[in-house]
Amino acid sequence: MEDLISKEELSKSTKYTEADIQVLEGLEPVRKRPGMYIGSTDKRGLHHLVIEIIDNSVDEALAGYCTQIDVIINKSGSITVKDNGRGIPCGMHPTEHKSAVEVVLTKLHAGGKFGGEGYKISGGLHGVGLSCVNALSEKLEVTVYQNGIEHYQMYRRGVPQAPLQEVGPTDLRGTTVTFYPDPEIFETLEFDYNELRNRFREIAFLNRGLSISIEDQRQENPVKENFKFVGGIVEFVEYLSKNKECIFPKPVYVDVVNKTNEVEIAFQYNNGYNEIINAYANNINTEEGGTHLEGFRNSLTKIINDYGKNNKILKESEKLSGDDVREGLTAIISVKLRNPQFEGQTKTKLGNSEMRKIVSDVMQEKFGEYLEENPVIARELVLKCITAKRARDAARNARELTRRKGVLDSTTLPGKLADCTEKDPEHCEIYLVEGDSAGGTAKQGRDRKFQAILPLRGKILNVEKASLHKVLENAIIKDMITAFGCGISSEFNEEKLRYNKIIIMTDADVDGSHIRILLLTFFFRFMQPLIEKGHVYAAQPPLYKVTVGKDNYYCYSDEELNELLDSLGRPKIVLQRYKGLGEMTAEQLWETTMNPEKRILLKITMEDAAQADEIFSKLMGEDPELRREFIELNATLVKELDV
Repeated sequence: MEDLISKEELSKSTKYTEADIQVLEGLEPVRKRPGMYIGSTDKRGLHHLVIEIIDNSVDEALAGYCTQIDVIINKSGSITVKDNGRGIPCGMHPTEHKSAVEVVLTKLHAGGKFGGEGYKISGGLHGVGLSCVNALSEKLEVTVYQNGIEHYQMYRRGVPQAPLQEVGPTDLRGTTVTFYPDPEIFETLEFDYNELRNRFREIAFLNRGLSISIEDQRQENPVKENFKFVGGIVEFVEYLSKNKECIFPKPVYVDVVNKTNEVEIAFQYNNGYNEIINAYANNINTEEGGTHLEGFRNSLTKIINDYGKNNKILKESEKLSGDDVREGLTAIISVKLRNPQFEGQTKTKLGNSEMRKIVSDVMQEKFGEYLEENPVIARELVLKCITAKRARDAARNARELTRRKGVLDSTTLPGKLADCTEKDPEHCEIYLVEGDSAGGTAKQGRDRKFQAILPLRGKILNVEKASLHKVLENAIIKDMITAFGCGISSEFNEEKLRYNKIIIMTDADVDGSHIRILLLTFFFRFMQPLIEKGHVYAAQPPLYKVTVGKDNYYCYSDEELNELLDSLGRPKIVLQRYKGLGEMTAEQLWETTMNPEKRILLKITMEDAAQADEIFSKLMGEDPELRREFIELNATLVKELDV
């Protein structure tokens, strides 16, 4: 009875009054809830800080004042961003009674993007960005070169250490910001050069003529790259299409500019089967699409259908679908507008209704003219779309046939699958195992409660060089589609996925690597959300077993083996080099590769879809010359090869 509480006491303990309302001043809200402002405090949030500062410099470029942005990853772990724009205003703010620099760095909703003529078009968080970076930095230094005078100010965790100071005369102009991310906030402080480089290259493509450099001074031999594209998004499309056989002599480019917005579209067709459309609004990648993408897709379908019928290439009864006209399409849609409205789950879907009509109108006018002026190319394009339609019809028939046979029905699982007993997908995982022999060992060694095993006999089809109906006829692919239960391509539904982890487990040799890349090519082309949502992994079986007396040691690399041998003093040992999974017993496979408490899993990520597409096209596409060139350039990276 002592643990009971009276209604009166309960009332007192849960009373909610005006005294419970907490007011967070200045930048306190950002430090209190950083995820609300930058999404997360992991690697993604850390890199977001850099992008927020870059966005301010890009806004200066959009306004016509900045031509160069330099980013330096310093040895100290800090980041420096320089631009040659107008510089943050340094005078006293009329109502805040402090410098405008300090206002911008300490007030969440301060900046030149909320009204007036400071910026007609801008990206980023509209004035929130720089103050957020300041709030989440252990230390931040800002230097402004303006009106012939250099100004400097330093902050610690968002708090100014002194007012803005005049340093002296200068011939420079612009803003330089150096920030040290706060270890009290972030889970990691390590910046990824490749991730930043890829984003800066993308920004340079989207802003014709803007030069962006990135330098990594953490290395013994500092690396520096500079990106500048006079052709803008036309060069972007050429970059994405460089490993493909294209239809147009050069990408089609259409644009329109008025007082409040700008629309740029560049696109190219190739003889492949895959569609790549990247849509941007004010340099922000609108991953969920929006009105600009809808306008492009709808108009493209209508224009090609109209041309085909008007020129008797299409029968009156024939109609090409959106999927038909977008097969083999690579397109970049970039719109810049004064008051963007973002919606969707991640605020990356453009909602401005006027953009649908603007994009559609410019496509009707400019692309319509292009087809009329290039009848040979136009005819080839329509015939390609007709071929795509026929292949799609054949694939649909094959899909319906396989569905009637139960192949795409998740209730009819493939016979080779050894399923797990757990029914909650969140706690289930499936191993895709190379060969029946290793598959049998894995079945014996697994924990059948949550681990399923699907043996794969032979090599999966290279989907990079196959049409959809050929893909659906492949036995291994049919088994995987059935086992996963989530469908493929437009029919993909993550909610129906039967396993949270899909683990590729192949031999540690050339054939195993080949099978793994074939599987990843299939996932990339037909089940891309599996990679995006972090469901795909690669198992890492050991390369060596070292036996000393009754003790066994497992090594996963040559370096690890050498370290072990050095630590053992090189007594009498028995060394076994595993050439395949089948050489291990069920107990060894569990202990080294499948036990969640000891195993090593490599998560397959897709930081840069454009780069991933380029690599898949190069390594798995039709052109052997590209593969040879890639191997020659990267051969020195291979230390030892088992053949």
